Amino acid sequence: MINDSELIINADGSIYHLNLKPEDIADTIIFVGDPDRVAEVSKYFDNIEVKKGKREFITHTGFLGNKRLTVISTGIGTDNIDIVINELDALVNIDFETKSLKEEIKSLDIIRIGTSGSIQGNIAIGTILASEFAIGFDTLMQYYKKPYTETELAIQNAVIHNFEDLTFRPYIGHASEKLLAKFAYDLPKGITMTAPGFYGPQGRALRTNNTYPQLIKQANQFIVGNRQITNLEMETAGIYAMCNMLGHHAISINAILASRVQESFCENPQEIIDNAIKLVLNRL
Repeated sequence: MINDSELIINADGSIYHLNLKPEDIADTIIFVGDPDRVAEVSKYFDNIEVKKGKREFITHTGFLGNKRLTVISTGIGTDNIDIVINELDALVNIDFETKSLKEEIKSLDIIRIGTSGSIQGNIAIGTILASEFAIGFDTLMQYYKKPYTETELAIQNAVIHNFEDLTFRPYIGHASEKLLAKFAYDLPKGITMTAPGFYGPQGRALRTNNTYPQLIKQANQFIVGNRQITNLEMETAGIYAMCNMLGHHAISINAILASRVQESFCENPQEIIDNAIKLVLNRL
């Protein structure tokens, strides 16, 4: 049995942060960061049966044709990903009456539709890119024991060698092969770098002196086998690592809005994001 302080359930039977009950979510879940983007996804649903929200976590569940879907806003950063994935896993795999694990463990399909910046000159603004692997430059996985594949260990060792001045140990996560085949069969793929902030942690300096001023240059030059770091954002590595650990399927679909190499930002971000949304929904 799980202690009350470990799994907090609200008075109405919903889980603490997400404010959701087990019946409120589908087995296929779309993640977006921005709460306002939830409606930009669900407007394509044929009907919506659940609309709930608490803090930055907004949830819509409904149907697209015969497919039941949930879209949830995670907010920004892997600290929120820790909350969202743990609570989603609890909703499907823990009996809230007995606070014990269910006999049959369920695996969710989680598709992130997010914005990102390219750090390779050959990846143009407007590209929709799938993350095959992700490197976490945050500390989330310092608190968990995640099994690593041989490929993940090779990438991790290459990161440690390439980013010699790091004072922390980055972690690695991988996309679901099933979801790569379904959603990204014709998309460019790469290694995504996940940062715990938008400014210093992504190599930006407005009025600051950064600890790692060569971060983008180092990321641009990183290579392991035939793989490069292609883009930079703030959630994918946390999603992949947590899902790898808990047995869920995950894929991150990135709408490239900026080029860190060319130091430019797109003029039509909403159009690019909408293209990514429609691509995912059309392939469900």
